[in-house]
Amino acid sequence: MFFASDNGGPAAPEVMDALLRANQGVAMPYGADPIMDSVREKLRRVFEAPDAEVFLVATGTAANSLGLATLVQPWQTIYCHHVAHIEEDECGAPEFFTGGAKLTLLNGDFAKIDPESLQKAIDFTARAGVHNVQKGALSITTATEMGTVYTVDEVTTLCSIAKANDIPCHMDGARFANTVVRLGCSPADLTWKAGIDVLSFGGTKNGLLGVEAVVLFNHELAWEFELRRKRGGHLFSKHRFLSAQMDAYLTDDLWLNLARKANAAADRLAAGIAGIDGASLTSPTQANIVFAKWPRARHKAAQDAGAKYYFWPFDQSLEGDGDEMLSARLVCNWATSDSEIDQLLSLIAG
Repeated sequence: MFFASDNGGPAAPEVMDALLRANQGVAMPYGADPIMDSVREKLRRVFEAPDAEVFLVATGTAANSLGLATLVQPWQTIYCHHVAHIEEDECGAPEFFTGGAKLTLLNGDFAKIDPESLQKAIDFTARAGVHNVQKGALSITTATEMGTVYTVDEVTTLCSIAKANDIPCHMDGARFANTVVRLGCSPADLTWKAGIDVLSFGGTKNGLLGVEAVVLFNHELAWEFELRRKRGGHLFSKHRFLSAQMDAYLTDDLWLNLARKANAAADRLAAGIAGIDGASLTSPTQANIVFAKWPRARHKAAQDAGAKYYFWPFDQSLEGDGDEMLSARLVCNWATSDSEIDQLLSLIAG
């Protein structure tokens, strides 16, 4: 009963097989391997963007931080939701890799930026000229840290506000696949056609061993990104083992099929919790993350039985009144089984 994080899920068999094949013989290092040529071509087809530039790194933190660093100067700011991953879970890495760019935190229900909040923040930026940070970039996370997804229209609206103020746009797509299958939209419509300049295209949370792609729809950023990746220590010498994972991910729609499984597991879990007397959902389930609450005594029973998940917020405890409602975050991955879900539901039901 593992629901702590999709990072804890296994790598897909197709990915492991691809790594074994890539391990035969020798290959040019640093991204000059032939498998990387296939990755570039596949991602350009997926995004209907023949001029897009594609780079691989091993972590989402590197993808987001290096991507944002190509868009902003140290004296600028990055607009993001106040519970965006780049704010809450990256230990200041965006600020570090950008050389000190500020994060301007925005509001909006269920971790989705409210357009009015963005416009007000932009209007307030650089109000005293040289004495303030300047307008930098917009960063949108989908799926969000609250398990919700931005629609194509919502992304387009936010990007339009940014572009009207000469602000480039970044998308944190650690769970991009989960968003695409939920919306049934094209990757192009959700990204560059909506105004996104740089995408962090996630894989590690969705069946890869450890690789993320940075897709630059503005190819003029490519050389700077290459330099920043090398200087930041994120250019792999045995790059073919990153390439092999991403190539397998993009073959026969594996990336979408894995996300469908994770989303379906979350849907099953959310529906089950919603049907339990004394339990309820606290956020819409639109990707592979479920937010819910139920009594402390049932949390204790579930965790004593081996269930792994996080309290949300973290500062809750199993000690106290058994009837008190405690909230939790439960994340499904592509391999989450019906039996795991049903076992947890039976423990929540009591």
